[in-house]
Amino acid sequence: MSISQEQLLRCSVAVDIGASRTRVYLKGIGLVVDEPSAVAINSRTGALVAVGGQAEAMTGRTPAHIQVARPVGPNGITDIEMAQRMLRHLIHARVRRSWRFHPALRAAACTPHDAEPLTQRAMIDTLAGLGAKRVVLVDTLIATAVGCGLPVPAAEGTLIVVCGAAMTQIAVLSLGNVVAAEKVPVGGQAVDRALVEHLRINHEVMLRSHTVSQVHRELSLAGAQGAMMLDVLGRDVVSGRPRTVQVDPAAVGQAAGVPMLAVLDGIRSVLRRCPPDLVADIGDRGIVLAGESATMPGLETMLRTSVGLPVHIAERPDVAAVVGLGSMIEKGAPPESVPDATSGPAGFHEATPTPAPAPQANQAADVPTEVATD
Repeated sequence: MSISQEQLLRCSVAVDIGASRTRVYLKGIGLVVDEPSAVAINSRTGALVAVGGQAEAMTGRTPAHIQVARPVGPNGITDIEMAQRMLRHLIHARVRRSWRFHPALRAAACTPHDAEPLTQRAMIDTLAGLGAKRVVLVDTLIATAVGCGLPVPAAEGTLIVVCGAAMTQIAVLSLGNVVAAEKVPVGGQAVDRALVEHLRINHEVMLRSHTVSQVHRELSLAGAQGAMMLDVLGRDVVSGRPRTVQVDPAAVGQAAGVPMLAVLDGIRSVLRRCPPDLVADIGDRGIVLAGESATMPGLETMLRTSVGLPVHIAERPDVAAVVGLGSMIEKGAPPESVPDATSGPAGFHEATPTPAPAPQANQAADVPTEVATD
């Protein structure tokens, strides 16, 4: 049995659990959760101290018995139990009660392109623990393209770059499917680490974890305005005392941009694997940037100058994936992105007494996949 528009429209909740933030969209209501994917745990008792933004604010400021953990990695959920506990606390109690007593709750969730079977199973088990009876897995690239307002079903080439916190996904889409794609294990976190390492090695100061992105933006703005030096406050690596150093914005920008060279290689690799007609479409329409780190300083300029194509940032790049997934459960998926009866095991599966064999990795990508969880 293949996935149909009707099965997507039966879903009442859309979930995007990323390495940086977790977002939940309720059908008929909209985005109800947009919080960091972080939990603070008391290691002595195992109790949750805080979740979401409160846990994020505790990073680097907790005593030894309280640890800030992230149950989601670059490729998906790494700790199912902790992810369930995080979602229970992030979602409103009334919504949780309605989920618990809903006899046939269906949920849609974003998964990375070409996600491994274990990654898919972790997402399914996480939502099943919250009461979902059916889980539809949708490629993040397709959901993001829908959220960006791109003509996904059209026979036109579209190059989309989803730059997340821990991973960047690059794809050319046409007729509602992924023609060529590449996953690069580089994102906003890698750029922040490069900035921190540059200041530690060259200026012997360490930045606070909460100020790295702000310092990066201030340095980029100063460089754009032609400033030669900018004062940056950090902690001296030798004495441990606060110290202000003068930093060259150009040098910092160059160091922070090194990790993103892998993204350029990924874009070139995707373009080389595309038919000439699609590449011609991309030359006219350019690159669409989305994702948590799409607005990272210097990224748009670097792509425009290095690739030689126009670059457009989505209107709301950070929530494009969950908004697109929400649109799909409200209005249905693009017709061409739904598999037909010949799509094989990538379609809908009924529950059976014995566990079904895990799908192959190359069958979990371009199309929404619905899996029974009860």
